[in-house]
Amino acid sequence: MIKNIISGIKAYFGAFSLISKLKLWKYFAIPMLISFITFIAIFSSAYCLSDNIGGFISRIWIWEWGKDTFSSISNFVGGLIVLVIGLILFKHIIMALSAPFMSPVSEKIEAHYTDQPAHSHRDTTFMQQLWRGIRINGRNLLMELLLTIPILLLKFIPVVNIFSTILLFLMQAYYAGFGNMDYTLERHFQYKESVQFVRKNRGLAIGNGIVFILCLLIPVVGVILVLPLSVTAASTRTVEALQLNNKPVNAT
Repeated sequence: MIKNIISGIKAYFGAFSLISKLKLWKYFAIPMLISFITFIAIFSSAYCLSDNIGGFISRIWIWEWGKDTFSSISNFVGGLIVLVIGLILFKHIIMALSAPFMSPVSEKIEAHYTDQPAHSHRDTTFMQQLWRGIRINGRNLLMELLLTIPILLLKFIPVVNIFSTILLFLMQAYYAGFGNMDYTLERHFQYKESVQFVRKNRGLAIGNGIVFILCLLIPVVGVILVLPLSVTAASTRTVEALQLNNKPVNAT
């Protein structure tokens, strides 16, 4: 697991050069625009709601003693809820809508590493790629939201809240990496098979997602470049994983 996480992170080191070498930047124009617009829309709305959520949580404490402390914690948790849900929505929306544009990128990277011509595997249409992206990311969005709620509740428990933050970060990373890996997997596996493959290689997904999440913390530039870098890194490692698992890269 640790080895795969490190491998997923290291894949980013050669992403810029590979994108330039294969002349892939043109494929990222629309996804980068989708990413920027989605970021502005989601986090502008989230910023306006943060105080309201904190105030709502603070009403749960009906006693006078410790009210100020609980209110402070509520405001922090409210802001964290907004941030976490905003990140969850952002990454799944952009990955779902960008699927038809990212599939050709992963396809070219795969052809480069395997010396096989493009379209030597299961071919899919624009709409099929879009629907696959919506289905995978919709499923991941639901799973992530269900897991996020109990983890956020742990924030109210001293000491435990430190570990819950790490757990929350790793979970977000896993599902981000999952979405990036599926741009390659959609040509080789059906829906359920892809889920099983990512579970088996969860370390690669987490490693890829860790850098994905960290990129979002870089103002403007991170939001714009996160997809090109993460998809390129995920594609290289996914192709390698397919080969290591004795899965012919031209299988249907």
